[in-house]
Amino acid sequence: MVLVGGQLTSVREMASSAVLASANSGVAATSFASAAGNGGPLAAFKAGAHSFTKLPILPNIAFGEVFVPMSYNFGNCSSAKINGRDRKNEIRKFIAASHRSIQEEVKLSDDKEDEELTKYFDFLVIGSGIAGLRYALEVAKYGSVAILTKSEPHESNTVYAQGGVSAVLDPADSVESHIRDTIVAGAFLCDEETVEVVCREGPERVKELMAWGALFDQSEDGQLHLAREGGHSHHRIVHAADMTGREIERALLTSVSQNPDIVIFKHHAAVDLLTLQDGENVVCYGVDALDTQKDKVVRYLAGVTMLASGGAGHVYPTTTNPLVATGDGVALAQRSRAVVSNMEFVQFHPTALADEGLPIKPAKRDNAFLITEAVRGAGGILYNQSMERFMPLYDSRAELAPRDVVARSIDDQLKKRGEKFVYLDISHKPTKEIMSHFPNIAAECLKYGLDITKQPIPVVPAAHYMCGGVQTGLKGETSIKGLFAAGEVTCTGLHGANRLASNSLLEALVFAERAVEPSVAYALQSNIGREEVKQAKEWPRPIAPSAVKHVQMDEILRITFLKRKRLQQVMWDYVGIVRSTERLKRAQAELRELECEWEAQLLRNGWAPTMVSLEVCEMRNLISVAYLIVNSALTRQESRGLHFTTSFPELVESERIPTILFPTAPITNSWSSQVVHRLAIESQ
Repeated sequence: MVLVGGQLTSVREMASSAVLASANSGVAATSFASAAGNGGPLAAFKAGAHSFTKLPILPNIAFGEVFVPMSYNFGNCSSAKINGRDRKNEIRKFIAASHRSIQEEVKLSDDKEDEELTKYFDFLVIGSGIAGLRYALEVAKYGSVAILTKSEPHESNTVYAQGGVSAVLDPADSVESHIRDTIVAGAFLCDEETVEVVCREGPERVKELMAWGALFDQSEDGQLHLAREGGHSHHRIVHAADMTGREIERALLTSVSQNPDIVIFKHHAAVDLLTLQDGENVVCYGVDALDTQKDKVVRYLAGVTMLASGGAGHVYPTTTNPLVATGDGVALAQRSRAVVSNMEFVQFHPTALADEGLPIKPAKRDNAFLITEAVRGAGGILYNQSMERFMPLYDSRAELAPRDVVARSIDDQLKKRGEKFVYLDISHKPTKEIMSHFPNIAAECLKYGLDITKQPIPVVPAAHYMCGGVQTGLKGETSIKGLFAAGEVTCTGLHGANRLASNSLLEALVFAERAVEPSVAYALQSNIGREEVKQAKEWPRPIAPSAVKHVQMDEILRITFLKRKRLQQVMWDYVGIVRSTERLKRAQAELRELECEWEAQLLRNGWAPTMVSLEVCEMRNLISVAYLIVNSALTRQESRGLHFTTSFPELVESERIPTILFPTAPITNSWSSQVVHRLAIESQ
């Protein structure tokens, strides 16, 4: 085994040529692009809709009497059933024995501080949202679990999800209808097998949430109250008023806190995955994480790592996402040479609260306040500032059109009229109904002098959700062995070119559950042992910038803050709701310039490439994600779903294929885009 640098470094120009993919890629004749910027070099393949089920990732697995021999295929992962108390106990005993052996290796050190800064768990989860918590609760039946979360455990995109979870629970509804709605909203770019799996398994996942204590709204007859949102043909949204995500997070965190086999490490920011090259495979053994309260790097080694770190909304200046959503998971996986897909499809929620239109102006917010899709689903009407209804001019579905259509329609109105917001009016509905379904929105608006039962709500689009991400198969497996992923950080193929409302929480639940069996199987047969642990322990570690003088550190943070703001503005100006090839190339050039300036300024102020801080880690992750979005957008020469470009304004049938970014050989010309512990090794 040799250590993988694991980094996709900068290439400074974009070129396209036709290539014939190898048999292993699962792609025949493809279009190749060497992507520019921190995200490259990348092989940008346009692959057939089911091609990601053809990438052979995991080996055949056989383990004595516990698991029968099984084969894994990317996107078609089969495994022996692990249900039954006896089988679970047997598996747990075996994993525990392996755990004790590895723990002994971890503790074989005369340096007590080093021992404290190296930890081993059977399962490691990066992220504390719905996907990470759901997964942790299940794998904890088989071994020890660590959850790393960058802030407080509740601070995730899940908490800010207002609408609900979509699932077919009404006898008048059907799975086939849910499948059709998802594919139509996704502009026919969805992976149909994935869509069917998620829609069919959804009802069971909702029932599990209720068993864990999640309390959802009920109708007068005692049945679940099912709302309807844009793009849905039926009422199928399970919700807890307009605070569904908060209720789900509460229930899951309560269950996690009561489980003695799960430990949550707060204020731990993932720095880089720990990977080794094993023949043709890259294998993940854990992660380096920065304890931001103690300002120390802790090395977490694990049999299996689950990436569930959420989205990347803060690559744009206005977003509904919390501050923690800086694209960390996608960037970590990309640096470790994971396959990434469909990054051009960034969803802008049509209706974030427009602070400029409120009677009392709020102080500066870290993230925009979301006005849930359910307001339009309940009869809310969109007006421009002249109180003219405009959605019927753009789409026959009017306010119930999918999000991409509504966001572009609002954007068009704002540009044509030179205005900064439009109105969403629900005041024609009974006050009791409004207050019952939208108490959180009503309270937030009332704080700033707006009564939504009598006045329209000022709204504007804001960055909301990444439909692309780390490519996974039907069991949450990535192209890196030992690394699984679930939730917004992934691209499962469910959302296609645009996510259907309330399908995100559903996707996270389904794939967090589906990843359990293969994770346990991998933990049983995993090659991780004493030698690998010893190697990983001895790799040089990233370091906190204690050697940098206080004045210099203040300047580094100031520079990083300003460059982050500039990056966000570049993305909004050139890579927003409406794009063009010229603007995308302008963004590409400005990102290159920004990256080079930032790196040079940090080095001049005493920064070393092996140093890490939260602000610097987030900045390098945002740069990586920004490049991936721009380069993917340049590859797609059509307008589909969330990607609308004036250079190619029409749908093109031959382009109805996902954009898949494969890593190629690294070129070292950008230190911020490298795996930090690899830089430490090279500097020795």
